[in-house]
Amino acid sequence: MTYLTRGAAALAAGLMLSSVLTTAAFAADKPTLAFVVNGASDFWKAAEAGVKKAQAELPDFNMELKYPEQSSVAIQQRLMEDLVTAGVKGIMVSAVDPKTSTDGLNKIGSQTALFTTDSDAPNTNRVAYIGSSNIDAGKQAAEIAKKAMPDGGKCIGFVGLLGADNAKERIQGMKDGLAGTKIELTDVRGDDIDQTRAKKNVEDALVASPDVTCMVGFYSYNTPRIYEALREAGKLGQITVVGFDDDPITLGGVKEGTIAGTVVQQPYIWAYQGMKLMAAYVNGDKSGVPDNKLIIVPTKVIGKDDVDAYAANLKAMAGN
Repeated sequence: MTYLTRGAAALAAGLMLSSVLTTAAFAADKPTLAFVVNGASDFWKAAEAGVKKAQAELPDFNMELKYPEQSSVAIQQRLMEDLVTAGVKGIMVSAVDPKTSTDGLNKIGSQTALFTTDSDAPNTNRVAYIGSSNIDAGKQAAEIAKKAMPDGGKCIGFVGLLGADNAKERIQGMKDGLAGTKIELTDVRGDDIDQTRAKKNVEDALVASPDVTCMVGFYSYNTPRIYEALREAGKLGQITVVGFDDDPITLGGVKEGTIAGTVVQQPYIWAYQGMKLMAAYVNGDKSGVPDNKLIIVPTKVIGKDDVDAYAANLKAMAGN
């Protein structure tokens, strides 16, 4: 994600709608479903397209994707409470920090149909989770590192929300995948989805750990910030970079060989299938919710030879 380019536009649009849904939004006699993200980021552009496709197929609903003003538990909770007050029938949320917001999420789940995506909150009353297996994604990142560094190495990771389940599980999955090898993930630095801080974390790590041989971007914008910091330090191509998601800078780096590979998710499918599932659920059809309440959408590794086909598929899904 180039966070302050297209992401800035997404944030601006989200801020206009995020605090309270307008009366006009609910003027039509249609139930409203909301997809609430964890922060403004180009990563969610694909989810916007998924919501749009679901909306086209289900015109009897209003479907909206909402950006919180900032990536914080309190602000995300307030946004969801505003949505509930406005009469929303279902919310699908990427929880900022489910471990510290169990009570708040349960409050929302007691008032409307609550689903989770991207970062689960399994200890709440949410109906179901639809998204990646972040443990498996972390293991795939480990495979990228092992292939790129057969003789071992020292890795430092960078992530937005250290407390979010998706971050914890990706980190644990990578550590599990590296077990028994000479590659070690020695540290992970959080930035609270602050782009300036994300880049500075990389710059600081280069100074504090001159022996680092590998950097891992666990959130979609982290890898572009790693790329930029390494380029400016003259170390691009000297340090192995393992990425997550499909920011254009990340895909460009994979194609040119300066990024070893990236683990991509499918937020388009999360949103498209998730909104349809939520619509069926609020209409009384609960058959789409599995017994374990988990709907896992597989992640996959994109290497140098995969970039062009993958990018073309992204454009096709977005209708471009």
